Amino acid sequence: MFDEIQINHKTYDFSTGRTSQARGSLRSHSLSSPSRLQSAPMRACSTATRSDKTVRLALVCVLIVVGVAPQIAYSAPSRKEFLRKLVAAAIERTHHSVRYVSAYVRIPYPGGDVPADTGVCTDEIIRSYRAVGIDLQKEVHEDMLQNFEAYRNQRRWRLAHPDSNIDHRRVPNLMVFFQRKGETLPITNRGEDYLPGDLVAWDLGGGVPHIGIVVDQKARWSGHFLVVHNIGEGPKMEDVLFNWKITGHYRYFGLGS
Repeated sequence: MFDEIQINHKTYDFSTGRTSQARGSLRSHSLSSPSRLQSAPMRACSTATRSDKTVRLALVCVLIVVGVAPQIAYSAPSRKEFLRKLVAAAIERTHHSVRYVSAYVRIPYPGGDVPADTGVCTDEIIRSYRAVGIDLQKEVHEDMLQNFEAYRNQRRWRLAHPDSNIDHRRVPNLMVFFQRKGETLPITNRGEDYLPGDLVAWDLGGGVPHIGIVVDQKARWSGHFLVVHNIGEGPKMEDVLFNWKITGHYRYFGLGS
């Protein structure tokens, strides 16, 4: 039975009916496993026997139903660690020799990739995310299967259905996906607004799109964070944040985040 429950950084004590500041989790002297923790709100709503606790538990049930449930999803520290790993993966890509080859290639699904010594700008995004356990080929394809009309640039390639060989390797598709499933961040001319782990898309001119990942190394003369990208000479880490017109600014932690 719960002695107290924490909601939105406050502890609700069932014995006194009082609240106090806390860190935002569920606590019970009898809970020990994650599975039992996840079922705790429902158990709290169904096991009260005394009338006073029944009233208090009913209040907790209402709060949970309307969306004031304890926060058990991605925490700030875990997001910070995710971005650290993503940035490290992007920087590691700069040690690979990659020829810029934009040809259509049939690849396995899921987990497919073009030959390791070839690729374009999007392949650096895909490979960096794969290194931290996220398969953009699979995630983009599944979203396009369900929401093909949201990806309007498919008309540009005269496609009538998703294609798992190429869809995730196209910048416009990644932009739509990150808008739909990630965080869309402001486009500004201030370098401090672009942080390590951010994804930035550009128009190189004439409607030619490009994309890269902001990393945690700074340029000496501008003070801007550097960007890992492949614009034709393989993955490089360069001070190019404001070299072209920025058309997209995103942050993505994976589905379910």
